[in-house]
Amino acid sequence: MSTARLSPTIPATLLTALERLLGPGGMRTDPADTAPFATDWRGLYRGRTPAVLRPATVAEVAACVRLAAEARVALVPQGGNTSMVGGAVPAEDGSELVLSLSRLTRVRALDPLDLTLTLEAGVTLKAAQEAAAAAGLWLPLSIASEGSAEIGGVLATNAGGNNTLRFGNARERVLGLEVVLADGSIWNGLRRLRKDNTGYCLRQIFVGSEGTLGIITAAVLRLEPEPAERAAAFVGLSTPEAALALLGRLQRHDAAALVAFEYMSAAGIALVLEQIPGTRLPLAASAPHYALMELASPRAGSGLAEGLETALADALEAGEITDAALAASEAQRAQFWKLREEHSEAQKRAGASVKNDISVPVPAIPELLRRGAAAARAIVPDVRVAPFGHLGDGNIHFNLVQPDGVTPEVFLAESEALMEAINEVVLSLDGSFSAEHGLGRLKPPMLARWRGEIELSLMRRIKAALDPDGLLNPGKVLPRVQS
Repeated sequence: MSTARLSPTIPATLLTALERLLGPGGMRTDPADTAPFATDWRGLYRGRTPAVLRPATVAEVAACVRLAAEARVALVPQGGNTSMVGGAVPAEDGSELVLSLSRLTRVRALDPLDLTLTLEAGVTLKAAQEAAAAAGLWLPLSIASEGSAEIGGVLATNAGGNNTLRFGNARERVLGLEVVLADGSIWNGLRRLRKDNTGYCLRQIFVGSEGTLGIITAAVLRLEPEPAERAAAFVGLSTPEAALALLGRLQRHDAAALVAFEYMSAAGIALVLEQIPGTRLPLAASAPHYALMELASPRAGSGLAEGLETALADALEAGEITDAALAASEAQRAQFWKLREEHSEAQKRAGASVKNDISVPVPAIPELLRRGAAAARAIVPDVRVAPFGHLGDGNIHFNLVQPDGVTPEVFLAESEALMEAINEVVLSLDGSFSAEHGLGRLKPPMLARWRGEIELSLMRRIKAALDPDGLLNPGKVLPRVQS
């Protein structure tokens, strides 16, 4: 390792000790190797780090944290680096080390009777789903980046996803955690109990904390029986109100089976069809709005498809939908979901975008869509308004894509004004400016306006108690303290 290219703010003695601790392959210092760890998925932030630490065991994670704490050097925990808000990107000045959890990939235990899965932070969400499926079980956490997102990051950001309507966010899956604290000590809270009323629920402090309070190294997750039947449909709608009416109809029809209800705009679908090869609209004609719904049951012969077909026929007669396609096979179901899951990638290929991960009470969604579009067009008249997301739980990704003929730089110059305009609408509807992506580096400045001083003070006191020197993921969640 050559120390010539290392930041002067990082003691060479610390890097030497870390290299000795982690061994061959355990630390990367070449700028070509560290660059991918210092850039976020959206390309909003490009930081710099003199080294990426890649511990292979929890003991090595703890030792890295302890050494860094003794040297008063900040660490940025990182999983799959799929954050939409720069939550895992180091600072530009090279003063922070990236600590990657990607080598912690053991599935420690799976109990089919207890319906629990114990696994390490570097296991991807997709691999966790596959481990559960191999035992005839189901991990219902599902997000678009599940092939690369890792469990530690999924829990640290309290990811939501497609099945939140039925199964809740990531925190609802967590029974226990193992966490390396800011001083390098290890808290073993890997309990599998459904009921454990013995003081403060510590695990929930770390879920959603974005690596600012401790580093999640392992977790116990609740599983569900593998669905024996699924039914999915893709429908066209004339108005957002019709989408709400259809959601209500399906909840009355079989709320226990309804696991997902996703909204897509005509503009969003048009971008997917334009940018993603192999996609096609499964309806005879286009519509102003679309919805994708899925039902699932662990009971064979539950008649989900037949029941869904009947409910949609009633919705068609009532004028709630303009057309519908039911998935006749697993391949067709996957095609429906591809139309939904490729929205982010399609928008990325179409140019720069301003992403607003917001939530409002479900009945307020039609007003959000109308007022949000008007507010955005008042700033950028030709902006492509392409909202989509989890209508069933009130979380819409109100994304705005650069107009044709406008450069990314010119469009992104309006990003702050566009976000503020959408947030004004969200605030007036008693919503949240961050529904499931977290705050990362992008959104801490917005926090003070949305949370009262008492709430902010409580957050600061928790941070000070668990990370008194502010060395864990500085500048994320809470604004960076200016020295």
